[in-house]
Amino acid sequence: MYGGTFGAYTRWAVVFLIIFVLFFLLVPSYVTTCTTTPVY
Repeated sequence: MYGGTFGAYTRWAVVFLIIFVLFFLLVPSYVTTCTTTPVY
């Protein structure tokens, strides 16, 4: 069962995890910079 689908899924999971980590690290700095605008 290991192959194209599982490899593509793990690849997208790693990419999504990296994007989520970058977003989680950038949001606090953005909130501290712009505290008047709600970030949602």
